[in-house]
Amino acid sequence: MGSDAPESMGFQIATGNNVHISVEPDSREETSRLFDLLSDGGVITSQLQETFWGAYFGSCIDRYGVQWIFNYSNPS
Repeated sequence: MGSDAPESMGFQIATGNNVHISVEPDSREETSRLFDLLSDGGVITSQLQETFWGAYFGSCIDRYGVQWIFNYSNPS
C-alpha cells in the first residue's frame, strides 16, 4: 500500500516518520490482540473502530517509534 503525505495536509516528513507497517489480520479478535500488544507503551494515534469503508481500523506508534496501521475487513 502506498500513500502520499503532502505538507498542505499537515504532514512534516522526517526520517523515521515516513513509513507505516500495514497489517491486515484474519479476524477482528486478532486485530485487537495485535493492536493491544504493539500499542502497549507507545502512542495510539487512532483507536480501533468501525469505519465508513466497512473495516475495523486503528493505528499506533509502538514503544520503539515504529508506526503501525491495522485494517480488518470481514470477508462477506
